[in-house]
Amino acid sequence: MFKKGYMTRSIRSNSKKILSYLKHGKREGATLLTGGKPLELGGKGYYIEPTIFTDFKEEMLIAKDEIFGPVMALAKFKTIDEAIERANKTRYGLAAGIVTKDLNVANTVSRSIHACTIWINCYFALDNDCPLEGYKMSGFGGDFGLNTLHKYLHVKSVVAPLYNTPWL
Repeated sequence: MFKKGYMTRSIRSNSKKILSYLKHGKREGATLLTGGKPLELGGKGYYIEPTIFTDFKEEMLIAKDEIFGPVMALAKFKTIDEAIERANKTRYGLAAGIVTKDLNVANTVSRSIHACTIWINCYFALDNDCPLEGYKMSGFGGDFGLNTLHKYLHVKSVVAPLYNTPWL
């Protein structure tokens, strides 16, 4: 069902943590649309099927936490304002993705969502010139961009009078 090139490999401890989230999602009443099981591939690595949940409540762990695994919770919305409101309710703000044919919608949503990086009709496209810093509880500091370069530099000002100044 899944092609080898599309699976996520994780270490054992992270795999257990992801599987625990999947159990929580099912126990709390979310609908498991696809995936949700570990994959055994000849004993090499710890693989989990890409997993999609629907019909979840915002207070469920699968909706509140950053899982860092192949797990997605998909929600429907009726209006753009509702989508923005739901996106901004999260504790995290590292990145968001917008899929739309309408550039006005893309601009409105990207200005309104509280996230550092907004991808429009793509995802995880990174440019070293663009900073990637989390908003809210999505970590501290950041990567890429001029801001990151400044973290590795120490600013110093050296002031000296010009040669043959009258007051020396």
